[in-house]
Amino acid sequence: MKETAKYKTIENYIINQIENGELRVGDQILTEYQLSAKFKIGRLTVNKALINLAKEGYIKRIAGKGSFVTSRTVIRDFFTRRSFTEDMESIGLKAGSLLLEYKLYTGNEVPKIAHLLSLKPDDKIHYFHRLRTGDDEPIAISYTYIPKKIIADFDLTALNHSLNEYFKSLGIIDGGFKQKMTAHLPTAEQKELLKLDHEALLRSAHIRYTSEGLPYEYTETYYRSDKFEYTFDSGINVREELKKEQNNE
Repeated sequence: MKETAKYKTIENYIINQIENGELRVGDQILTEYQLSAKFKIGRLTVNKALINLAKEGYIKRIAGKGSFVTSRTVIRDFFTRRSFTEDMESIGLKAGSLLLEYKLYTGNEVPKIAHLLSLKPDDKIHYFHRLRTGDDEPIAISYTYIPKKIIADFDLTALNHSLNEYFKSLGIIDGGFKQKMTAHLPTAEQKELLKLDHEALLRSAHIRYTSEGLPYEYTETYYRSDKFEYTFDSGINVREELKKEQNNE
């Protein structure tokens, strides 16, 4: 058997286990030694198969611990607000953020944004542009606007971490959000940053409100469509049926 066929055999074996439900997210797969013994092939060939599976997002390799099944796609409920950090945690990745640009606008410079945030033409608006990553892999690009009257002096170092946690640290209580989803063809900059060719992006635009009903953030995020999937639950009956199915498994 050729080496190519050997490492592909291991890849297909593990992929089939994942797709058949024998292995679930978080499960540890067989070690290199165990796979080598099972298929009677060298560990270098096994390692090649595991490297490919990790690149394709099927598994995550942790030094000194082993390889674990990861979810290849973030699955979101359309009506549930969840942070990017929480999204990455749900598929076993470490969220990261790189600040690409920061500006301070006045409302008359970005009238559409000022209108969305109920601001006057002379009101100041923080703007920042970030690359969002999962285990250092580009996942999304976000463009955010926040009224200066909500946060007077913005700590730019906080933008390398979770924005939600920064809001909480300032005592901002979230009261809800409005969200719109559309498909979007990437710009030249987005292609370069997200390492894409011509794949469409999933565009999420949301406005967040304080507990008093004041808009305090507008963000447009462009997600790689191979990494995000949105679901729509039409009502309680659907949820009850899902629970019944799970209980019967």
